[in-house]
Amino acid sequence: MARMQNKVALVVGGAKGIGLATAQRLAAEGASVFLTGRDADETEKAAQQVGWGAVGLVADAAIAEDLATAVGAVQQAHGRIDALVLNAGLSEPALLVEETPEHFDRHFAVNVRGQVLGMQAALPIMGDGASVVLIGSIAGSIGIPERGAYSATKAAVRSYARTWTVELAPRGIRVNVVSPGPTETAMMAATSEAFRTAIIETIPLKRMARPEEVAAAAVFLLSDEASYIAGVELHIDGGAAQV
Repeated sequence: MARMQNKVALVVGGAKGIGLATAQRLAAEGASVFLTGRDADETEKAAQQVGWGAVGLVADAAIAEDLATAVGAVQQAHGRIDALVLNAGLSEPALLVEETPEHFDRHFAVNVRGQVLGMQAALPIMGDGASVVLIGSIAGSIGIPERGAYSATKAAVRSYARTWTVELAPRGIRVNVVSPGPTETAMMAATSEAFRTAIIETIPLKRMARPEEVAAAAVFLLSDEASYIAGVELHIDGGAAQV
């Protein structure tokens, strides 16, 4: 299958987890892939893992200059971006009574500001008919103790997708959200075993998602097979937020 043949893709936050799995899937389906990460060694290793000539770019998703530099590298190499994935994110626990301004600001800087800055940086070289996938979370639709800031950022991502769909429709640029449920990533591995066990019990399929399952959904929405899908939020959650 080569649904992304001759497409140029940029995955912001593509050095690990869902971002890395998405970069791998994009490359396997024919895209020329660029991915970003904050750590130089991790980002280079990720690009080598993706293979197919993938390029790793060091960039902090919350810093406009970093994103502009990354997009500039894509432009110099190919002149355009056909598929954009905005995946960078963080999730740190805190009850409402524990929430600090710094905790709040960290989450919104990466999870929301990063997506806005990513869109602004990429838009000038996105061709008409390009496609965007924002990585959200079912946390944006449900209440999860200790994850208030994280959940609020993901609700904001969903809201931006609606607005950007309307704003960019004249250019034929589609914006959609992929919202995973609990997924087997480093972020989830950092939580307690008790937390993970309790989460799995809430999932009808009784397991977490694999990153490649989320990536498959993202690449479908980026591809021409989804040419009439815009502004949606696709839950990849084993039914957790659906029943």
